Amino acid sequence: MTRTPHDQFAKQYLEELLTLLGKVETSRDVASEVREIDVYFIPVIPPPNDPKILGLLGQMATTASVYEPFRNQPQRLEILDCQAKLNFVINQQKRKSRRENTSYPETEWPLLWILCPSCSAKLIDGFAAQPDPGGKWPTGVYFLPEFQNTALVAINQLPINQDTLWLRVLGKSQTQEQAILELEALPRGNPLRENLTELLASWHVTIQFRENIDKDDQELLMKLSPVYLRWREDTLEQGRQEGRQEGRQEGRQEGRQEGRQEGRQEGRQEGLQEGQKTIKRQMIENFFNVRFGSLEPELLAIIEPMLQLPPEELTPLLLTASREELFERFGK
Repeated sequence: MTRTPHDQFAKQYLEELLTLLGKVETSRDVASEVREIDVYFIPVIPPPNDPKILGLLGQMATTASVYEPFRNQPQRLEILDCQAKLNFVINQQKRKSRRENTSYPETEWPLLWILCPSCSAKLIDGFAAQPDPGGKWPTGVYFLPEFQNTALVAINQLPINQDTLWLRVLGKSQTQEQAILELEALPRGNPLRENLTELLASWHVTIQFRENIDKDDQELLMKLSPVYLRWREDTLEQGRQEGRQEGRQEGRQEGRQEGRQEGRQEGRQEGLQEGQKTIKRQMIENFFNVRFGSLEPELLAIIEPMLQLPPEELTPLLLTASREELFERFGK
């Protein structure tokens, strides 16, 4: 059962990526008491795509695997619960193999990957987790003793490079913010960039319409707002282009019909512009709430002139400009 918007996003995000390499199940039931595995993956041999496209995540996905992403550092009991779910799945598959008179060797048992935004030394030591001595896995990946089939991934400890990008998006605070910037910097037309940006935009909308959002959610909204705004503008622009194309195709119709169509297009255009302005206003208000802790009248008064700025100029101002600098530039 989905616990938070982050859980839902993480499942959809991992499913989008891992589908490139094999079969993915999300929210797989493992017992009658409503416990679920977040993401269960079985690779296809040979894989439909080169696993290197997903970097470290592709390296994890070369074998059957279970993924349990956490928004905050997991507690001891949460890790034990993940291991209990893994054991249930393995035993379930063993029973199935006996019924079908097939083999299920230990080499086919899935490996549990617990994706953590951070891992304390106490947590790592308590589970006797160790980094890979052979150097096959990067810093931040810790393996529990062999028979436990479990690894902890401290996302904030992963090296910052292209190979770890897809996992760092599931991190927190500066780790996640850096990864989102890198994701947006990928070339336009990159299929992973487009699909994952849409998921991030959807996550933004989900959080925005929740009641009683906490400080972490407010900070996340601030990070996701530029992504959402750019995605929204790209979507609107695509709609405009499709509308122009349709308009050219309908250009042979009678003049009266053309006039009506033009009027409808103008009305839609005005509506889109007004909607875009509303989105920008919400983004600015979110930033003000997080950075300055309130929406005092002086701040509300400078929102209107700020709406005239393009996103590439507005976003850096919201991130770095002080209250005094904003008043000096946009105040009367």
